[in-house]
Amino acid sequence: MTRTDGRLANELRPLTFTPGFAPNATGSVLVCTGNTRVICSAMIEEAVPRWMKEQQVKGGWVTAEYSMLPYSTEQRKQRDSTRGKIDGRSTEIQRLIGRSLRAALDLDKLGQRTMWIDCDVLAADGGTRTASITGASVAAGLACQKLMAAGLIKQNPIKQLVAATSVGIVDSVALLDLCYVEDRDAAVDLNVVMTEGGQFVEVQGSGEESTFTDAELTTMLALARTGIADLIAAQRAVLG
Repeated sequence: MTRTDGRLANELRPLTFTPGFAPNATGSVLVCTGNTRVICSAMIEEAVPRWMKEQQVKGGWVTAEYSMLPYSTEQRKQRDSTRGKIDGRSTEIQRLIGRSLRAALDLDKLGQRTMWIDCDVLAADGGTRTASITGASVAAGLACQKLMAAGLIKQNPIKQLVAATSVGIVDSVALLDLCYVEDRDAAVDLNVVMTEGGQFVEVQGSGEESTFTDAELTTMLALARTGIADLIAAQRAVLG
């Protein structure tokens, strides 16, 4: 089949990282994957959540917030602050980002501090949650480098990088890194988060009024593994 942007079935969208995009953050990056653009930042708070103190949990904490800006979609998206609550989708995604980053960091090496990950979507053309995770991993890596340079930590807390991509079945063909139109039309949609070492952090998959076989799942996971290896190579190029 011919994809809307001319890519091969196993090809990622063009990817760029612009580090230092948010100068007040400890670490930040603008990640662009196709027409999807997300600012990912990491900021350090010299304290841990109250529950960690009460339960005498050692080490630090990583948590995330995710937001789609009003102009990120074709029709204006109302701000959560105006609605008075975070929508369910945003809550789900920011928890996913937090889980993914906690799998990447040694929280003991982070020390008694909290790393806040903020992911703000500037333009959404599919894959905002996977782009957020991929960019957040870079932002966290840059933040940890800054902490080490300042002498605040002795060892890098990053155990291994994490990245994420989407895969799906559109018109009976397995495709990597779905844009919005492909995601909308997909019979099966899968989001995969993996570590630099090739372990899975999370797999989110569902049939959209459809089902999928073991063989199709195996094909999609193989596509995701290849794509994530390329994403992590790009992350490494930024982090040195």
